[in-house]
Amino acid sequence: MGKNLDVLYAMWYRQILRFWRAKSRVVSIFTQPIFWMIFFGLGWSAAFRVGGASGLFGGIDYLTFLIPGVLMMTIFMSSFMSGMSVLFDKEFGYLKEILVAPVSRKASILGRTLGDSTIAVLQGLIITLIAYPIAPGINILNLPFVLLIGLLMSVSFASIGIIIATNLRSFEGFQLIINMISMPILFLSGVFYPISTMPEWMKVAAYINPLTYGVDVARSLLAGVGYFDLIVDIVLLIGLSTVLILIATFMFEKATID
Repeated sequence: MGKNLDVLYAMWYRQILRFWRAKSRVVSIFTQPIFWMIFFGLGWSAAFRVGGASGLFGGIDYLTFLIPGVLMMTIFMSSFMSGMSVLFDKEFGYLKEILVAPVSRKASILGRTLGDSTIAVLQGLIITLIAYPIAPGINILNLPFVLLIGLLMSVSFASIGIIIATNLRSFEGFQLIINMISMPILFLSGVFYPISTMPEWMKVAAYINPLTYGVDVARSLLAGVGYFDLIVDIVLLIGLSTVLILIATFMFEKATID
């Protein structure tokens, strides 16, 4: 048990240290959410004030509606891209050392997933603190609870990223798949507009999207506007994160390196 905890901590710490040393990745992860808030959020917020469309957003202004979504978008983007580190480890031989080492693969992949999820949540925290001055209507006191839910959601997407990367050999293939599915996930989650305004077929797709429930929790707790019941959101996120981490663990245990 103690050895497994040592492996888990070592992998968690390695992912934290690895991210911090990749300065370009640190900058890129923060840049896109800030652009969304400034150019998309401020612009559309002004447009919706003129049109008197606050009723579409539960009676709050668009920027207050958007910020919780951007928080979860930041966590999603960071955790989803975490599978890239698996490909780097394949490329440079580190993954082979892990797979042949006399240590638990379960502890190894769990530590990696928790490390990537920790990074994602810290990024979400920083983005929210940056956004707070331009959206003071946000209930900042609920932020710790939102970040805890964000950790659950990030485990789900980090697991998906690891599942994809475990079955690929090239960075190009990983990037292609991630780019192909990340935008639909974002636009089907309610980050930018309410789920209630979606066509019925789009709502069906939104209901099977883990990001939908993370965004809904964040919006309920930070802005006081939610689409689903809060308990339903939390139960579904717990279920999804549990299932996905189990699948990621199973696939990692079966992985081989040629």
